[in-house]
Amino acid sequence: MLAWERVQFELAISDVFGYHALQLGLPELDALQANRMPHKWLALPALPGQIDAVELPLGLPGRTLPDRIGSCRAALFADSAALPFPESSLDMVTMPHTLELCGDPHSALREVARVLVPEGRVVISGFNPASLWGLRQKRDHLYQRFGRDALFLPSAGEYIGYWRLRDWLRLLDFEVESAHFGCYRPALGNQKWLERFDWMDRAGKRWWPIFGAVYFLVAVKHVQGMRLLESSWKTPAFPVAAPAIATSKDQLTGCASRP
Repeated sequence: MLAWERVQFELAISDVFGYHALQLGLPELDALQANRMPHKWLALPALPGQIDAVELPLGLPGRTLPDRIGSCRAALFADSAALPFPESSLDMVTMPHTLELCGDPHSALREVARVLVPEGRVVISGFNPASLWGLRQKRDHLYQRFGRDALFLPSAGEYIGYWRLRDWLRLLDFEVESAHFGCYRPALGNQKWLERFDWMDRAGKRWWPIFGAVYFLVAVKHVQGMRLLESSWKTPAFPVAAPAIATSKDQLTGCASRP
């Protein structure tokens, strides 16, 4: 799954131009590696107890990360629903499985729309509930009530369907630019059986394309155009027609008959 998503991110963001890019979550997947923006960051949720606390210059307690994780120059702790960036300051935001693992996906999407510049891009990947993996997850939840089995996918968060996510993006003035589905094999943990079902990845793209275990989409933020309203004293006056002097027909005839 990570290998398929890595290829999709490389194809989607390699030609996206700008200055500032941000990846939210999932440090195991370097989603910004193929992009050439000069400023790239990786934002992670706070992990108490896993990283030692340090003293910041102002005397406030905080935590630090290594100076470089993957292709990102810096890393920071930030909540997906409260990003420490001003409005319209980022050119691209990548969200690999971020919405389904955060507590409030609506607020996270709204915050991404706030920090993105007009025509900025958000790249999202997530698990598809309408897939073989989604069916196994539902079955495992049922079995857990009887203490028989463990979950195949992470239990945190809520898995958001593809069409449901498109509706959320449309409400925030995003337009889906491209979308792909992948990983059509059953949810198996045995490498031997996974290789036997390798044919399903090729057949799924043709026969059941929207039932892949993972979906991947790129959306563009659109902002409607504005027209500046000038002050009343700056409004140019409309030209007024001046009266013209015209002679009568008899006078013109008399002038023409004189020698």
